[in-house]
Amino acid sequence: MSDKLTAAKKRLGKLRKQINQHNHRYYVLDDPLISDGEYDRLFREFLDLEEKFPQLITPDSPSGRVGGKALAEFGQVNHRFPMLSLENSFSDSGIRDFEGRLKRFLPESAEFSYVAEPKLDGLAVEIIYEKGLLTLGSTRGDGKIGEDVTSHIRTINTIPLRLRSNDVPDYLEVRGEVFLTIEGFRQLNEHRAAAEEPLFANPRNAAAGSLRQLDSKITAQRPLQFFPYGISDPSLLNSNNQREALDFLGRLGFKINPLVHLCKDINAVVDYFHVLQKQRHELDYEIDGMVVKVNSFSLQKRLGSKARSPRWALACKFPASQATTRLLDVEFNVGRTGAITPVAVLEPVALEGVTVSRATLHNGDEIKRKGLRLGDRVLVQRAGDVIPEVIQPIIDLRNGSEEEIRMPSVCPECGHELLRKSGEAILRCPNPHCPAQRLRSLIHFTGKAGMDIEGLGKKAMEQLFDAKLVNDIPDIYQLVKSDLLPLEGWADKSADNAILAIANSRKTTLARFLGALGIRFIGEVTAALLENQFKTFDQLMRAGEDDFLDVEGIGGQSATSLCQYFADPAVQEMLRRLFDIGLHFTTSDSGRKQQPLAGKNFLFTGRLPGFSRNEAKARVRELGGQVASSLSKKVTHLVAGEKAGGKLKKARDMELIILNEEEFKGLIEGE
Repeated sequence: MSDKLTAAKKRLGKLRKQINQHNHRYYVLDDPLISDGEYDRLFREFLDLEEKFPQLITPDSPSGRVGGKALAEFGQVNHRFPMLSLENSFSDSGIRDFEGRLKRFLPESAEFSYVAEPKLDGLAVEIIYEKGLLTLGSTRGDGKIGEDVTSHIRTINTIPLRLRSNDVPDYLEVRGEVFLTIEGFRQLNEHRAAAEEPLFANPRNAAAGSLRQLDSKITAQRPLQFFPYGISDPSLLNSNNQREALDFLGRLGFKINPLVHLCKDINAVVDYFHVLQKQRHELDYEIDGMVVKVNSFSLQKRLGSKARSPRWALACKFPASQATTRLLDVEFNVGRTGAITPVAVLEPVALEGVTVSRATLHNGDEIKRKGLRLGDRVLVQRAGDVIPEVIQPIIDLRNGSEEEIRMPSVCPECGHELLRKSGEAILRCPNPHCPAQRLRSLIHFTGKAGMDIEGLGKKAMEQLFDAKLVNDIPDIYQLVKSDLLPLEGWADKSADNAILAIANSRKTTLARFLGALGIRFIGEVTAALLENQFKTFDQLMRAGEDDFLDVEGIGGQSATSLCQYFADPAVQEMLRRLFDIGLHFTTSDSGRKQQPLAGKNFLFTGRLPGFSRNEAKARVRELGGQVASSLSKKVTHLVAGEKAGGKLKKARDMELIILNEEEFKGLIEGE
């Protein structure tokens, strides 16, 4: 045996063992150890080796079957026609190569047309109807034998128990995907957390775990949904193609995915692949790619199938949005209000085409709830341009060297003892002179949500702070051109523009200035309410808690925060310096009568767990704001929820004010 053959045999043996193990964890136990992207890489390497060395293919090769074995607790169901998996593509060229293979197999055929649809991240099932009545439902299992989950299938509202037409074959096998919406997944995990049960890692595992409960009553309590993607035997229909078959299923009472798209040629398929990739984070369910099928049933029949996949279909996979990597360290960042935020330092990993090395951990309670340890292999998730998040540790991969993550007792920037108020999950540094808080307060003051001083963005303020040219807010107004020119990246024009912008910002409104100060619980809406109530800034500074509480929309937290802020001698000195420099306010009677969000235009992207989209829009309109339907120069604020899409990146490029859900809630509730 040659050295190459020996090495290939050894590598295949190792890969075979790994893939079989991961198949068992994924399909049988619903508890995967690695991400889909990592599994795909292993499987592609395995298939490539088998293709190069066909003499090494064994009877137990993973390439000879699809999925995993049926669970012993369920009755077994033999599929009349195998439920095959699909060959994968990961690029535009892979999609075009697909058509090349079709034309080599059927060189005499005319041009192909295709049907493309989202590839749902759910659980494939087959549902059998006899004389229009649902009689059997089963999982895919190993492709030939599945699990009988009929009683569970019956609980899914989007699956008709009786077909809504008499024009139906006596025996019909419908195939499709059972899945959970993102909102349904969130609710399910909230209930499990409240019951102190382990959380599901993602909607796919939640759907699989829900459908394979021994007690179908539990399944009925979970918001499962279903989209059909075809039938097992097209010859039973009068339809000639895939598009017509889906339309027929729609008439029978099934909910058809509205994103199913007829493509006239392969170029249209590639174009739609990019359309879906951009839309994926706007959807209320998870998709991990696109499925493309030759539309014509007669061509599908002629093309046939290979050992594990049909020749006439292809799964076009998106870059992975989840991956596993190692948690190397935890850093603790200090915000402008003193909040301590733990940030995971990760072994770099590719997610959606971006290398990720840091992820949010939210707070100490979240770390404890997830049971994270330093050195853990962890599952991380990234959606669109939102900061990555650590989902859970992979406990089965621990080797005993992992260490407990300890929250700090003193501020990592100034050494001051940290405090945690009753009822709050966040540690805070109470030192108002903490350098980290000062820097972030300065960045907020000059930024879009503050005074909006052109040329003094985040990087510029970090540079000025490090150079000790700006230590507090009044220092900004003492800057001169000669201070800026020696610094890297500054030239005559940029320095002139910045100095002019600083001078122009001396004249502002009381509301903008209040919002720029970064007082805790005082955002744009609260600042506007205060401007409408108090005639002068001096009157505002002398007000007591009762005076603030008399303002409709001002709550106890805001009132207390204002009093504490203006009572601080250091704040009083800072304000005196600003007024000596020439800061002054312009107001008008008409301005006082405006609602807090008047003149502001909001666009929403992603999902807000605490609001329905209509509710969020209604609150903006109630407060005098406008709601946009698309990104344009008129938009002033982008509210980015979970799984925000490409709008978030464009908004950053346009330097719009970007709010997460918590910030948006604070804005409309006056906190």
